[in-house]
Amino acid sequence: MNKKYNIWAFCLIISCVGLAGYSLYSNLNNTWILAPPNYILLFLSLIALILGFLGFKDKRNGWTKTRSWITIILSSFTTIGLFLIVSFTLLFSSMGANEYIKTVSSTDDNYTIDFYRFNAGAAGSFGIRGELNGPLWFKKRIYLEHNADEAKVEWENDRIVSINNHTLKLDKGETYGYQ
Repeated sequence: MNKKYNIWAFCLIISCVGLAGYSLYSNLNNTWILAPPNYILLFLSLIALILGFLGFKDKRNGWTKTRSWITIILSSFTTIGLFLIVSFTLLFSSMGANEYIKTVSSTDDNYTIDFYRFNAGAAGSFGIRGELNGPLWFKKRIYLEHNADEAKVEWENDRIVSINNHTLKLDKGETYGYQ
């Protein structure tokens, strides 16, 4: 049974590190966010850490010991990093940094966009952000406008939307306000 803890912990933490890395990449480059929310990744990295400690009992050869150490080190750093990210997010979201405004859907319900008002307070700017919903938890940030308080949305057809007089062709992957 210890053999299974070792391999499961290793596979789980490699998956968590990969998903956390892709989550960071997708947030920086405005691509589809395919990774689950950070609190789920934190939970999975904690499970990997626990299974990694249980996997230390497997002492068949050098590779199993090395795999256990790699698992413990990676899961420790990943858990600490994700804990800091989740704490930071909870701290600033509770201070009113992001406020849900509304959700709009295309006429054929193929596209759904959630709009949020953001306000960095005295340290930054304020504005509107729009996120296109995909399946499961997948999202893509498609609209960002600074110094705006509301989102006036009009659907020109099933694939083209006008937000505050900025037209986006969603089927072409167009965005506004992102590089």
